[in-house]
Amino acid sequence: MDIWHGLEEVPRDLAASVVTIGVFDGVHRGHRRLISTATDCARERGLPSVLATFDPHPLAVVRPDKMPPMLGSVAGRADLAEEMGVDHMLAFRFTKEMADLPPEEFFTHILVDKLKAKAVVVGQNFTFGHLAAGNSETLRELGEKYGVEIHIVDLLTEEGIVLSSTETRRALQQGDVEKASWILGRDYSVKETVVRGAGRGGKELGYPTANMYFPDSVALPGDGVYAGWFEITGDAPVQGDMEAGVKYPAAISLGTNPTFGDERRSVESFVLDRTADLYGHPAIVTFVRHLRGMEKFSSVEELLSAIARDVDDTRDALN
Repeated sequence: MDIWHGLEEVPRDLAASVVTIGVFDGVHRGHRRLISTATDCARERGLPSVLATFDPHPLAVVRPDKMPPMLGSVAGRADLAEEMGVDHMLAFRFTKEMADLPPEEFFTHILVDKLKAKAVVVGQNFTFGHLAAGNSETLRELGEKYGVEIHIVDLLTEEGIVLSSTETRRALQQGDVEKASWILGRDYSVKETVVRGAGRGGKELGYPTANMYFPDSVALPGDGVYAGWFEITGDAPVQGDMEAGVKYPAAISLGTNPTFGDERRSVESFVLDRTADLYGHPAIVTFVRHLRGMEKFSSVEELLSAIARDVDDTRDALN
């Protein structure tokens, strides 16, 4: 799949396409229905499909105070789009100038002139143009005016819940990773490089952990202990009995360390039954089940007992 980073990278010889456009943060099951509609439409017409997404999120430009933590990166969106058979992805920079475009100019400049769209697929709640003045009905009118076929896809609702990025974030904040994964259609995961923590896990407690720190812009589950998977990525050799590309069971502690007074929020993964030097290795941590909330223990002995239970509960959850 080709990735175009900016409108200027769209090939000039692109003759026609079928476009689906949106933020697609998390690429949840509602997004997947949009993408599938677009790829099916493209195949029927013998045209390439294009997923057009924004970088950064439009709210980061127009209302930075309302900017939510993100469920995934642009690269992650590209990987998932490629799995679904999308031919091209356009990640174009959302700017103040773009935000000020009237809906018709946004439509003609991006969809008609640049992407040569013959059909456009969007969700029912899609808005565009200055002050979000354009909506699905505006899009239909512009499609009729410029000869572009418009497909408006209803929001995906199951069990009385609209499957959305907002609902996914809400579930994560509550520690309900199973609900978040149900919305996404896959277990929720984050990716970062392992760094050195306080060093207590292995030296003092006998439970060495792979520590990761994330900026506030990344959506994380609520503080607590989780059962999940730990997977090393990259090509660098690993010292120990782990290898890249393999998912290992892990008990994952997310939050501060109240027992030792550490206020830094981190993701600490204790990989079961394995020993390896993970410092400097990028890795993916996948959250499967919430085990308990974060607690402050009165003694190291109480903490060790709790960790031992967490390990047992992790085995049970993943089995």
